[in-house]
Amino acid sequence: KDTSMNLVIRHAEPDDYLALARVYSGPLAAGGTLQIPVQSAEVWKARLSNIAPLDRILVAVADGEVVGNLGLHPQANIRRAHVAGIGMAVRDDWHGKGIGKALLRSAIDLADNWLGLMRLELTVWCDNTIAQRLYASEGFVAEGTHRAYALRHGRYTDAIAMARLHPAPPSIHS
Repeated sequence: KDTSMNLVIRHAEPDDYLALARVYSGPLAAGGTLQIPVQSAEVWKARLSNIAPLDRILVAVADGEVVGNLGLHPQANIRRAHVAGIGMAVRDDWHGKGIGKALLRSAIDLADNWLGLMRLELTVWCDNTIAQRLYASEGFVAEGTHRAYALRHGRYTDAIAMARLHPAPPSIHS
């Protein structure tokens, strides 16, 4: 990790659309997520202009440049109101510099301490051991395998379901 960089995690703004289009244009970022490669910047502009009310869309800004993104998506179903899904990508040229860990830790802080969430869940490709290790280091555990989960690089690819339960659910303090 480059400790000399200035890293800020903040909520995405509509003007971040060009930077997010760049993040997801990289083969590693596109291939590591369920995003479609080579989407127009207008797709990202529309997404950032119409964020669902409960969603938290975080960006990592390193040395003044958006280099990563994490979406924290609380469930709308009232019986799953304690759950949020996570999707994340880091720009290809910023892998291995602590960006993903910083985004994930910020999302966990929001979930645990501000949003009252009990469970965070995500899927990760079976062959993405680097991401699996990152998630495991922050308390996520594998819960099962989705066979032929999605089309990636022309092949149906398996994904692992991972989740993290709040380690100490909130209690009432007076």
